[in-house]
Amino acid sequence: MSRKAMEAKKPVEHTAPTSSRLDKYLKISRIIKRRSVANDACSTGHVTVNGKEGKPGTDVRVGDILGIRFGEKYSEYEVLSIAEHAAKQDAASMYRAKA
Repeated sequence: MSRKAMEAKKPVEHTAPTSSRLDKYLKISRIIKRRSVANDACSTGHVTVNGKEGKPGTDVRVGDILGIRFGEKYSEYEVLSIAEHAAKQDAASMYRAKA
């Protein structure tokens, strides 16, 4: 049996990701609507992860605190879950806004 055939018979394990890129997380969770805008916000120092400046490729994990500054408005979010994809109605359950 060929290697390709053997690999095709292996069961596929789907595990939830444990981390995600910061710009991708902001887009999937719909905190920021477009990934290009999320990338720009991260690159220009408008986003922090646990109090440190977050670059677009920074790993985000469950429990992290994200701070986002747009103009005069500053918001903090706690990461509750990581996902590769999220439906619009499920996106808000990925984070909790901090007061």
